[in-house]
Amino acid sequence: MDVLISGAGVAGTALAYWLRHHGFTPTVVERAPRLRAGGGVVSLRGEALDVLDRMALLERVQELNTRPGGAACADRRGSPYHLEILRADLIGPLYEATRQEVEYVSGDSIASVEQDPAGVRVTFERGRPRRFHLVAGADGLHSRTRSLAFGPCERFIRHLGMYTATFSLPGRLRLPGSDRLHGMPGKAADILSIRDNAKAYAALHFASGPLAYDRDDVAQHKRIVAGQFAGEGGPIPLLLEEMSRAQDFFFDANAQVEMHHWFSGRVVLLGDAGYCAARTSGLGASQALIGAYILAGELAVAGGEHPAAFAAYEQEMRGFVAEHQQIGREGADRFFMGMPAQEAPGMIAAGTRETARTHLVRLKDYAPSFAARWPP
Repeated sequence: MDVLISGAGVAGTALAYWLRHHGFTPTVVERAPRLRAGGGVVSLRGEALDVLDRMALLERVQELNTRPGGAACADRRGSPYHLEILRADLIGPLYEATRQEVEYVSGDSIASVEQDPAGVRVTFERGRPRRFHLVAGADGLHSRTRSLAFGPCERFIRHLGMYTATFSLPGRLRLPGSDRLHGMPGKAADILSIRDNAKAYAALHFASGPLAYDRDDVAQHKRIVAGQFAGEGGPIPLLLEEMSRAQDFFFDANAQVEMHHWFSGRVVLLGDAGYCAARTSGLGASQALIGAYILAGELAVAGGEHPAAFAAYEQEMRGFVAEHQQIGREGADRFFMGMPAQEAPGMIAAGTRETARTHLVRLKDYAPSFAARWPP
């Protein structure tokens, strides 16, 4: 059973792993020419670490923890339930675990999807048209898959009134107040030293309503950020200078995706494409890992019958996502209230209180293999 996955981020690579594990044939298409290096620090918690453990990747990810020996808390079994890792360092092991058995198509993207009773005909911006049984959109906040299958992007995005830029810093820099948030009216600079000061990362946040800009024009993004922070003192001038040279610069809005359903026929959404909780939640990567595990598992249990599988996937994830989005909104509220963040793990989400979670995802032990009911 052939499944096209749009997006080679955390959600897409994790879904490719679990689909292959259950006997599906996934293909991943990624509009970037190579794996993306930017994105800053992500937080992995609870069931997300259980997913990595089931992939035999937890030990590798622990080695890449930005604060080895310090930041990871442990449960009563001694297993860490909170790790902080660079987004690129998480995608790397996921890609390595799948690249031998999964087809990756780089530098291309979906142009159209046409569903019929037997499958989906997909045309691409560059490659030849192909047919798949299912299509999974794991292509982020600005998902092209979502726009094609569900409607215009603005229909589903809830802007939280702030933007964030992230980029790496040379390890040789010794910036004042490292690992703390520098607050200014409507702005903040977050500097994180990792791995015994071998490397550093910066995040610049500013309040703004929705901005119009070219999402592919990195130079324009840098000009926007520089304009917002022009004239500020402290470490800001040095950060802006380093930002101008950064090769792993990332810039986007803090926003959430709110949808009544995450599937339409044979097209399903995963991770930020379907239920982005905003960077202020610090939980997007965890959602992506858990969602990928559940989506692939429900497809396996349902024998590839996608209507039942997609409905079960949504039922399993819906309450979990709602709580993550609430945490994201609280993180944005703290920014606008000018509340000081705790010692930072690289994002304003460090200041978001750890809310008591009433809805836990209990990871099922899905069948280890799957035999497709469709003929080859």
